[in-house]
Amino acid sequence: MLSFTALTTLDTQLEPLRGAWAPNPSHGSYMHSLVNLFIDIPTSIISDSMRRIAGSSALKPFHGSQTLLGTAYTVRVRAGDNLYIHDALRKAQSGDVLVIDGGGDTDRALVGEIMMSVARMRGLAGLVVDGAIRDSDAFRQANYPCYARAVTHRGPFKNGPGELNLPVSIDGCVVTPGDIIAGDSDGVVFIPSDMAETVAAASRNKMRTEEAVLAGIAKGQYDDTWIDDALKHQHV
Repeated sequence: MLSFTALTTLDTQLEPLRGAWAPNPSHGSYMHSLVNLFIDIPTSIISDSMRRIAGSSALKPFHGSQTLLGTAYTVRVRAGDNLYIHDALRKAQSGDVLVIDGGGDTDRALVGEIMMSVARMRGLAGLVVDGAIRDSDAFRQANYPCYARAVTHRGPFKNGPGELNLPVSIDGCVVTPGDIIAGDSDGVVFIPSDMAETVAAASRNKMRTEEAVLAGIAKGQYDDTWIDDALKHQHV
């Protein structure tokens, strides 16, 4: 394992690379238009339209019913340390979703009520934490979108190191700065920005198909002949 000094040196060496992932302001309106493509699309529909292997299965919503939709501003931290999350709160833009790679560690909470309140004040769309949070009642009362692995009362350290605005791993999913983040009561999914238009179109088509099926059921009609064909292809 690298020492703290070695990690700090590596962090300094990586600093020039972070600029390559800095958001381009000229793309702001374009990214906003990509985000808007997913308004009112459930995560289950998006997931199905991405071969049913996208998004997190371990992160759960810890707020109310408010949906989450925005672009990823990514943070990678050492387990149980939130110094760089505080820094990210100063640098992320309104409409961003803070996507925090905490390595899945749940021994210490990475965010709580104060950080949530700052994120909300600054217009961030929500938080995705591959780790733990605390002050869970505050998240529910504020109905501020937050997805995490667990809750713990134990607080974080603030020593670093960490990284901002680079690709991160969230529950095994690679999330890149600027990716579209969508969340609802079922969970959270990540859509690569270069796939957004394709995924949104497929999702809208699937919504129309399911709406037609539900309309038929409401009239007492349901075609389940597909089950026979599926059973014939079982290898038992």
